Amino acid sequence: MDQLNSKNLFSGDLVRLAAKRHEDALIMFKWQEDSDYLRRMDSDFAAFSTLEELEERDRQSNRQNGPIEFRIRTLEDDRLVGFVALFGIEWNNQSAKLAIGIGDSKDRGKGYGTEALKLILGYAFNELNLYRVGLDVNSYNISAIKAYKKAGFIEEGKMRDSVYRDGCRYSRIMMSILKDEWM
Repeated sequence: MDQLNSKNLFSGDLVRLAAKRHEDALIMFKWQEDSDYLRRMDSDFAAFSTLEELEERDRQSNRQNGPIEFRIRTLEDDRLVGFVALFGIEWNNQSAKLAIGIGDSKDRGKGYGTEALKLILGYAFNELNLYRVGLDVNSYNISAIKAYKKAGFIEEGKMRDSVYRDGCRYSRIMMSILKDEWM
């Protein structure tokens, strides 16, 4: 077997990166019932999307030059547990931003996100020929910060007190990983 085919680009030991399926929108719609999920995903206010809005977002993201998004599915039972996306891609600068989410709280802390990060970074650096992948994360999302550091992301700075939740102010932490660091 030649070196190119020796490793599955989209599959790890626990999860695989997969294409969107029509039924995914309904599962992701149900994840919104967990306010913790919504508040960890973004610094914007927690708000519901309708099922129709999620389905339309899926249709729109299939367009050329948009985000590259995968669903995270377990190898054991092909169950949808999350998503991972590269967006804001600047091809001329070989740079992109990353977003990831594990939907159901019962699926967090099992290594699914960590493995999905490794897979998407391999895809970003080896398949898309990117050099830099960045992200920002709310400072109270300690588990995500640990996962990003474990994957090799380095803190670059903070947007101090930029998130206001439950009467408290939190920073947004800017992190990135370069291809050289990942290798």
